[in-house]
Amino acid sequence: MTPSKLLVFSFAFILISCNGKKAQKDENKNSEEVVALEPKERVHKTTLPLDSLNLPKGFKIEVYAEGVDGARSMTMGDDGTLFVGTRNEGKVYILQDLDGDHWAEKITELDSTLESPNGVAFRKGDLYVAEVSRLLKYSNIESNLTSPPEPEVIYDDYPTEFHHGWKYIAFGPDDKLYVPVGAPCNICDRTKEDERFNTITRMDPDGSNREIYARGVRNTVGFTWHPETEELWFTDNGRDMMGDDVPPCELNRASEIAQHFGYPHCHGGSVADPEFGDGNPCSNFVAPVQPLGAHVAALGVKFYTGNMFPSQYKGHIFMAEHGSWNRSSKVGYRITMVTLKGNEAVEYKPFIDGWLNTETQDQFGRPVDLLMLDDGSMLISDDFADAIYRVSYVGV
Repeated sequence: MTPSKLLVFSFAFILISCNGKKAQKDENKNSEEVVALEPKERVHKTTLPLDSLNLPKGFKIEVYAEGVDGARSMTMGDDGTLFVGTRNEGKVYILQDLDGDHWAEKITELDSTLESPNGVAFRKGDLYVAEVSRLLKYSNIESNLTSPPEPEVIYDDYPTEFHHGWKYIAFGPDDKLYVPVGAPCNICDRTKEDERFNTITRMDPDGSNREIYARGVRNTVGFTWHPETEELWFTDNGRDMMGDDVPPCELNRASEIAQHFGYPHCHGGSVADPEFGDGNPCSNFVAPVQPLGAHVAALGVKFYTGNMFPSQYKGHIFMAEHGSWNRSSKVGYRITMVTLKGNEAVEYKPFIDGWLNTETQDQFGRPVDLLMLDDGSMLISDDFADAIYRVSYVGV
C-alpha cells in the first residue's frame, strides 16, 4: 500500500471509529433519557437520614422536594402543580414535577411578601391563600405560573392577633371555604370580644355569607371530610402548662353545624380546665372521636381513599403529629393512623416514626400536612427539614 493510500485508509478508519463512538454515545444518551423518565429507575440523593424512619413492611418513603423552606400546608392544582404555604417565611411556593417521576425538579416562589401564609386551597383554577387576617385569590394560576397575577382580596376582616392566627383552609364538599380562627392565647375566653375566636368558619368562594360552623376549637391546623358521609373531621391542639401528660390533643368529628367542642372549659372530652371549667362540665360538649397524646400537636389529617396501599388502610385516618415544644421529653414527630369502625375509633397507632431520636431527643423533621396523590401515594410536608416526602407501597 502506498503512503497516500495508507493515509486515506487511516483517516477513514478514524472517521468510522469516531462516528461509531458518537452513535454509541447518542444511543446511551437516548437510553439515559428513557431511564430518566421511568420513575422506578430515578434515584435522587438526599442528606436527610430517611433510613432512620420506621414504616410498615412494604412501604417506602422518598424525598419529593427539598429546599422548600418552612413547608407547611399543601394543595394540588388541576394540572399537577403543587402549591405549598409557610408560617414564618412569608412565602408560597410553586412545585412542579415536570416529567412525572415524583420528584419536583422546579421550585419557584409565587409570593414572598405575605403574613404567615400557612393555608392554601385550590378551586376551579384559582389558588386561595390565607394570611392572618385576610384571604387572597390568585386567579387562573396554573396558566400564569411564570407571571402570577396580583391577588384579589376576597376577605380582610379576620382578627389580627398572630397567636394561633395562622390558618389552614380547605374547600368542603358543599363548595364552601372553611377557615379557622384560633384562640389568641394558650388559655382564655375572648369570645365576648369577638365570637369568631375558637371557631371554624365557612363562607362562599367570593367571601360572602360567612358563618361560624364549629365552636370551642382551640387551634385546628388540619381538617378534612369523610369520603362517604361528608362530615367534617379535624384535629385540635390541646392547651399547654398543665403538665407533661395533660390534656390530650384531639381528633374530632362535626356531625352538624354549631356544635361546641369544649375549649376553654373542657379539654379532650374529660379534663376540666382549672380556670374555666367550673359550671361548664365536659358533658355539655362534643367529645373527641379519639383523644391523642398530650402535646403531640396533630396538624394535617386525611382519610385514605386511594388504591395503592393495602385494603386495610382504606377509609381510615392519617394524621401528621408535628411534635411537642414544651414537654420534659419530646413526643409526636410522626405520622399516626386511626382505624375506624363507622364513626368509632378502634385503634390509634404510629404509621411512620423516627424523625425524633427518643434517646438523644434530637429531631431531623417535623411533619405538618398530608396530601394524597392520584396514584394513591401520600405526600408529607416537613417545615423543619424544609422538605416534602412521598410515601408509596411497593409490596413485600
